[in-house]
Amino acid sequence: MKLIIAIVNNDDSHFVNTGLTAEGYQITKISSTGGFLLNGNTTFFLGVNDERVERALEIIKAHSKKRVKSIPSTMPIGAAGSFSAMNTDVSVGGATVFILDVERFCAF
Repeated sequence: MKLIIAIVNNDDSHFVNTGLTAEGYQITKISSTGGFLLNGNTTFFLGVNDERVERALEIIKAHSKKRVKSIPSTMPIGAAGSFSAMNTDVSVGGATVFILDVERFCAF
């Protein structure tokens, strides 16, 4: 048995949730924040039998899309200490997934 921890952008979390539950995966999800943009994320926890791990990963990957987001940034210009506003494109989204061996599982 494996424990899958998948951190997914909030924009994709509904689709990941729906995809996993439609195929019978039991999940726990929590709200989380991370990254240098402090974007909202959803962290999914799944206890999965070894033979179902790859399918869970396929579902997570299919519903977790990377996208480019333009964020404002400022740059100092000149010696007078004035600033110029510019936009910087950054990649957001996708999923970060950890797969851990489970030594023991109990449900009470």
